[in-house]
Amino acid sequence: MASNLKPAFAYTVVYVKDVAKSVDFYGRAFGYNVRRLDASHRWGELETGTTTIAFTPAKQHETDDLTGSPNTRQRNPVEVCFDYADVDAAFKRAVENGAEAVAKPEEKEWGQKVGYVKDIDGIVVRLGSHVRSS
Repeated sequence: MASNLKPAFAYTVVYVKDVAKSVDFYGRAFGYNVRRLDASHRWGELETGTTTIAFTPAKQHETDDLTGSPNTRQRNPVEVCFDYADVDAAFKRAVENGAEAVAKPEEKEWGQKVGYVKDIDGIVVRLGSHVRSS
């Protein structure tokens, strides 16, 4: 296999109702800076380090045939997960900025503290501490 075929993870696209509102919400609720919001408000990106979280409308006609209409799904096809040193503070900030509390942070048997919220589009967001390899 050719060595130049090793991909780098580029980004995750989250399908949302309103790109500008979602970019603003994720900035306020989870502490990200906006990298780009195009003039059409059909694409927005957040600074997240080495990867990008991208947003596009839930009803994206260009990709509906490939990914399925969002109206046909029982559950959102994605869960967004963020690592925080202080999960309790991250959970509090998210809820104070419009996230819906799903489950307060708690210690899990695998050594991670995890809490869940829903974003303004109902997408589940996991707020967790970093789990170190043993």
